[in-house]
Amino acid sequence: MAEDKKKYDLDTLRHSAAHLMAQAVKQLFPETLVTIGPVIEDGFYYDFERAQPFVPEDLEKIEARMRELAKTDLPIERKELPREEALAMFGGMGETFKTEIIEGIDSKDPISTYTQGEFTDLCRGPHVHSTGAIKSFKLLHTSAAYWRGDERNPILQRIYGTAWHNDKELKAYLLRLEEAKKRDHRKLGKELDLFSVTDEIGPGLILWHPKGARVRGLIEDFWKQEHYKHGYEMVYSPHAAKVDLWKTSGHMDFYKDNIFSPMDIEGKEYVMKPMNCPFHIQIFQSHLRSYRDLPLRFGEFGTVYRYERSGVLHGLLRVRGFTQDDAHLFCRPSQIQEEIAKVLDLILFILRAFGFSEYKVYLSTRPGKSVGSDGDWETATEALKYALEKTGLEYEVDPGEGVFYGPKIDIKIKDSLNRYWQVSTVQVDFNLPQRFDISYIEEDGQRHQPIMIHRALMGSLERFFGCLIEHYGGAFPLWLAPTQVILLPITDSQHPYVEEVAGQLAAAGIRVEKDLRNEKIGFKIREAQLQKIPFMVVLGDKEVESRTLAVRKRRSKETRTVDMDAFLGELTQEIRDKTLGND
Repeated sequence: MAEDKKKYDLDTLRHSAAHLMAQAVKQLFPETLVTIGPVIEDGFYYDFERAQPFVPEDLEKIEARMRELAKTDLPIERKELPREEALAMFGGMGETFKTEIIEGIDSKDPISTYTQGEFTDLCRGPHVHSTGAIKSFKLLHTSAAYWRGDERNPILQRIYGTAWHNDKELKAYLLRLEEAKKRDHRKLGKELDLFSVTDEIGPGLILWHPKGARVRGLIEDFWKQEHYKHGYEMVYSPHAAKVDLWKTSGHMDFYKDNIFSPMDIEGKEYVMKPMNCPFHIQIFQSHLRSYRDLPLRFGEFGTVYRYERSGVLHGLLRVRGFTQDDAHLFCRPSQIQEEIAKVLDLILFILRAFGFSEYKVYLSTRPGKSVGSDGDWETATEALKYALEKTGLEYEVDPGEGVFYGPKIDIKIKDSLNRYWQVSTVQVDFNLPQRFDISYIEEDGQRHQPIMIHRALMGSLERFFGCLIEHYGGAFPLWLAPTQVILLPITDSQHPYVEEVAGQLAAAGIRVEKDLRNEKIGFKIREAQLQKIPFMVVLGDKEVESRTLAVRKRRSKETRTVDMDAFLGELTQEIRDKTLGND
């Protein structure tokens, strides 16, 4: 296996496992049609068309057949076919999805197939040399998917799996999956009373409960405080605007499928805003701007609305109404490099404060269809490179994956389960300044067009909050915890002291709760631990008499006795350290 590990990378191994799965499916369920089976992060999937849905027992049968096929060590052979021969072969099999794929391939490109035993699949490869190299794998679950991602196309069944170089890696990954289930933000959101989604409100629309709203408020306050320090001004914009605004911005053309249907208001069409940027441009345009005013930095927690199909909605991670931590910078061309460098510094500071210190960074360059001159693109791309290098961030270039109006930087954060989440983005835009014809007066007395920079640090509050829940398993650090301290009296006779202690903590800015129920102290402690409250303070007759506190941390079984001043000092120091991004 060590030899196989050197011989094949994980993508090759996983793609070969997807073909092995398709072969097993065709043997067990011959009426099934195959479509595509790509590699994804940590695994693979394959989409099938079949009248009957796959059930868990089917996945067990498919996985068992895969193991039989792997043991036979079938050679995997590549072959290139003329276009017409490939069409005839897959057409003769009745594999209509494969013929559709072939018809969409440029006639100049070779049609390659891979064969193992009786199973032949259309594929570019590469693959392992034989099925015997595929040993450490597991089928995970199924879901529905539209062919080519279009809801007008047939609904397919997608089977997900994972494959690794050896059983040790596979076992470690499956353990991570189990831990991820425990940390699922939808599960913890309900258990910790943080948020909910109801049928009465509608899918993809989040209700923030008091505890979740408390955490959200802490995030917003910290974000605003740091942005004011860095020269930003906060703005607010409405939730809807006349459709003409979105025609000017181009969103009605480029994002029409993601915009909710217009509303008629006094004979005018309005739409719920999918973006905040046109509003910030209107604020820029409200005055005649001079080069001395630039750069201008407008920040907003702007709630936007985008139509997402119900099948892709997922807790806080994929919603229809979400709040972006949005900002737009208007600057002179000579200021781009320095502004982007400052943006990256701010991004890293804030992400570290929330406990994220490892990243994947991508620089996406000019796509095939774009606006703006070659000179603009070169200037903007070089500015992004300069900022990345100045910040010392390692990055990968993602050729052609920029947005049509400019290049961009995307940052993914690594969580405690070694998963990466897309959060921060920085984009340079030539398009909207042109569309809205915005300008400022330069030193030469002439009107010039500013460069616009779009940037979000957290992406959206909903998604970032979901990430935080799973990163910490709901056990937020002290500074973010909705309840920081809970007071647990042993009997009713301690209630007056409980009220006194609660008043002192609250006066010092500590978020405190009191459990005054007539329950045993062991029960109260277990309940507080389930609610993942950072500090529990047990108060009995001894504590009342000595004017002390019996303090217990949420992950500790030990209780220590301290006085109020010492406890407050400990709390404020830990809060101060965390908000500075220290461990």
